[in-house]
Amino acid sequence: MEEDSTRRRVVLKLSGEALGGEAGVGIVPHVLTGLAAEVASAAADVELALVIGGGNLVRGTALAGASLDRVTADQMGMLATIVNALAFRDALLGQGVAAEILSSHAIASVAEGYSAAAARRQLAAGTVVLLAGGTGNPLFTTDTAACLRGIELGADLVVKATKVDGVYSADPTTNPDAKRFKELSYAMVLEKRLRVMDLTAITLCEEHELPVVVCDIARAGTLTKAVGGAKVGTRIAGGRSP
Repeated sequence: MEEDSTRRRVVLKLSGEALGGEAGVGIVPHVLTGLAAEVASAAADVELALVIGGGNLVRGTALAGASLDRVTADQMGMLATIVNALAFRDALLGQGVAAEILSSHAIASVAEGYSAAAARRQLAAGTVVLLAGGTGNPLFTTDTAACLRGIELGADLVVKATKVDGVYSADPTTNPDAKRFKELSYAMVLEKRLRVMDLTAITLCEEHELPVVVCDIARAGTLTKAVGGAKVGTRIAGGRSP
């Protein structure tokens, strides 16, 4: 099937902790269902790929340095993303949305191996593609995986869905004077080392001119607006920050 160039292609990055509700641990069924409904709505008019973290089940950085080697800890984290992708796929199917998993670590009878060509075919067919397993390599975050896959797939946008409505100059929960940025340049994020995504992810987006929008997935309809190009949250792209 030829790709439909009239539809926007978006990669959504969702943290694993989002599946765990307030505690950010495990998978809370009603939270999973609610997030799947938001993603299903957002996927109605765009080609959507989804990268989910695994921090609700395993945090590699927390385990590393204790009794586990960093590589082993990161491998456990990558497997955790596959568990989350399985749960989210079935939640999307329950919403009546076609969804498939492509993993950097193929597991027979569980998840097909990732290739950009396979992902492009499924996206063009209207399937939500869950990109599991991170980059397939230790020492890289799922933020970097989302940006890397966005570049490989020719995405128009990466959306990072968080618990806050954008990027702030300081922690808004502890600093009432924190300023929310409507727009930021890649250079400003790197210079100020703003905690948006890891610096590798931002550098990749800068080099390939792939914009990023940071928004609050908890606000109903915000994700749909973001993937559709509306001005919500904070947009990170080239040029000077205001």
